Amino acid sequence: MASEMAVVAVVAPVIGSFVGAVAQRLPRREDLVWGRSACPACGKKLSARDLVPLVSWLWLRGRCRQCAAPIPLFYPMVELGALAVALSAALVFSGWLLWASCLFGWALLALAVIDWRDYLLPDGLTLPLVPTGLAVAWFAAREAMPDRLLGAFAGFAVFVLIAALYRRLRGRDGLGRGDAKLLAGLGAWVGCSGLPSVLLLAALAALASAFAQRAFGTKLSAADPVAFGPYLAAAGWFVWLCGPLALG
Repeated sequence: MASEMAVVAVVAPVIGSFVGAVAQRLPRREDLVWGRSACPACGKKLSARDLVPLVSWLWLRGRCRQCAAPIPLFYPMVELGALAVALSAALVFSGWLLWASCLFGWALLALAVIDWRDYLLPDGLTLPLVPTGLAVAWFAAREAMPDRLLGAFAGFAVFVLIAALYRRLRGRDGLGRGDAKLLAGLGAWVGCSGLPSVLLLAALAALASAFAQRAFGTKLSAADPVAFGPYLAAAGWFVWLCGPLALG
């Protein structure tokens, strides 16, 4: 257990660096594999010593080696997020299920960051959650397959229904199909039995965030766009680790 935790703790920031690159480049259709990282201020290509996760940012005191411009806190925060995902998974799972859970959590982290920044949940990240969730169920708990299959179907159908009702009542779109695809993916991982907890926790987190923003002076209106993906991702990760809430 301790050795597995040590390994994922080393690997996680590296994955977090890739997650940050995906969050930056995927919405802009930039090359994810061959595109080299560069300073956002001066455009200078970064060398290998500038790309060591967390360490380089700390060593350079958060500034570009070439122009001394501040390096956005976004990068180390995403790397720390990937580390938190891995460590929390290691507290619950071991073996191949630990690594499967980490991949799930890192995908959710990427989706949360992209939606928060760009109001977008790319199909390339949401759709694979369905087959991977079902595959994990097949190998880890085959008796749970019916619940997972129903969860994938119900996750998509419920969100599409909610979106249609919202459009009918408010006369405009309020929920995107990306949210429905994400919830379908979450349903494949946590099952239909876990979906009520995911929706409840996501809604409560969104409300808490809105109240906090108002408390700090941010003016919000009903017309303001809301990225619901981060709340769904966080709630889905919690339910995957801890199981459904006792709602009875």
